[in-house]
Amino acid sequence: MTIDLSNRVAIVTGAGGGLGREHAFLLAKRGAKVVVNELSEEGAERVVEEIRAAGGDAVAAPASVTEFAQVEDMVRATLGRWGRIDILVNNAGILRDKTFTKMDLSDFRLVMDVHVMGAVHCTKAVWEHMRERNYGRIVLTTSSSGLYGSFGQANYGAAKMALVGLMQTLALEGARNGIRVNCIAPTAATAMTENILSPEMLALLAPGMVSPGVLALVGEDAPTRTILCAGAGGFEQAHVTLTRGIFVGAADDAAEQIASRWSEIGNETGGSIPEMGRAQPELELAKAQNSRARQEQEHA
Repeated sequence: MTIDLSNRVAIVTGAGGGLGREHAFLLAKRGAKVVVNELSEEGAERVVEEIRAAGGDAVAAPASVTEFAQVEDMVRATLGRWGRIDILVNNAGILRDKTFTKMDLSDFRLVMDVHVMGAVHCTKAVWEHMRERNYGRIVLTTSSSGLYGSFGQANYGAAKMALVGLMQTLALEGARNGIRVNCIAPTAATAMTENILSPEMLALLAPGMVSPGVLALVGEDAPTRTILCAGAGGFEQAHVTLTRGIFVGAADDAAEQIASRWSEIGNETGGSIPEMGRAQPELELAKAQNSRARQEQEHA
């Protein structure tokens, strides 16, 4: 099976370098017309020239994803040029790493604004167009820092996990209109790892090794509501799961039972990947109803 993006139009944010540049290149190589978004016009134009030199079709779209008006202008310009938007890859992001003790709240807000609101702005700007056409492929960029935590990245981790929550709901809401929404959790060499890893290890973590995962998430047969982890040629899937847990009811020692039965509560045997958030209250109500039914049988 070959993933062919001919006649598709894709917007890739933060595509002036690193992961975004590699995503844009691969989508263009597979036939997509690519809108290269970057904060600086120079950075966007440089990537556009490289894509065109390789035989692809691309245009530059200098804009800040934190400014909804600029994002709307980018979307209007894309529709005016090509008449459609099929793919949105929300890649733009920044880092402001410090321990929570030393972190200024302005840096927390800025990271949330770029990652979360930036993705919200871009997705909102294309959403109705995709609904009207009954087709859309949206990728949000999460991270293992959000999924599992990372020292010194409280702001980044919070933003990246927020994007998972956004994906979960948008995938549900977009399903009836053919909009598939997924997350990519990349591992790639960055400035942060230059002094930590050897040149050999950094080469294995080339950003381009992540991009095939993005391609798989935007093709015709793409899944939806998938968290795809990718790095160094390896690909994994992360899940938010729900264990069967326990039932303690309204016992006076309910808190003590919880504290003494953590291993039972966390036992993953029989666990599930909920289809919707209501799976939790449904499970809890079912346990309560089963307990009541047992009590009634005992007193019958």
